[in-house]
Amino acid sequence: MVILKLPDEIEKARASNRIVAEVLSRFREKVKPGVTTRELNKLAEEVTEKRGAKPAFKGYRGFPYSLCTSVNDQVVHGMPSERVLVEGDIIGIDFGVYHHGYFGDAAITLPVGKVNKKALMLMQVTEQSLYAGIEQIRAGNRLGDISAAVQGKVEIAGFSVVRDYVGHGVGKNLHEDPQIPNYGKKGRGVLLKTGMILAIEPMVNEGDYKVRVLPDGWTVVTADGSLSAHFEHSVAITDNGPDILSKLN
Repeated sequence: MVILKLPDEIEKARASNRIVAEVLSRFREKVKPGVTTRELNKLAEEVTEKRGAKPAFKGYRGFPYSLCTSVNDQVVHGMPSERVLVEGDIIGIDFGVYHHGYFGDAAITLPVGKVNKKALMLMQVTEQSLYAGIEQIRAGNRLGDISAAVQGKVEIAGFSVVRDYVGHGVGKNLHEDPQIPNYGKKGRGVLLKTGMILAIEPMVNEGDYKVRVLPDGWTVVTADGSLSAHFEHSVAITDNGPDILSKLN
């Protein structure tokens, strides 16, 4: 069941998402060669605690960390470790918090030092596909309008969208209805209504869209070993169109 939020609930969700946005913004300077993904996890926890919030992912279905850190061919759900980032890596960072009864959720992919042109293009196209999807988040549109916009932006650039993992509603629960695939056809699916909050999160592979899960039970990687990128925003549907909650300003 899709849960519509009242204006005051959207503002509570915005407060949570702003904490997420603050944490993700810290990584733009923190991510560099020589840093471990465990250090990134520690920073996220420190900032979250100072803001009086709780990490959303830690303990969720048994996940042991506050961040998902997915490097190179890792698509999503990568676990922080003593892995040292090196020049030329790319890293997807997914983060969420719980604050005053509402969840915030967002993700970015960042370069580690200088990256090659293909990696840079992959990140750029993935982020562009996120905003193409967000543009369709308007009352009266259909869920498939979002999905088709993301898929179109990705595939015209020669990349592929992951099929096995999707975006989702978010609010009092970290994952709510509806599920939001990053592929589909315009004019189909759930009718979009004012009051929905949707976490749109394109996961885009350099090569084939197929993925597999590593033996740790969490880390999802591309089946062909190609690079993957991931961007996400939590967006409210208002009478004036999409309102991106997970941004600083």
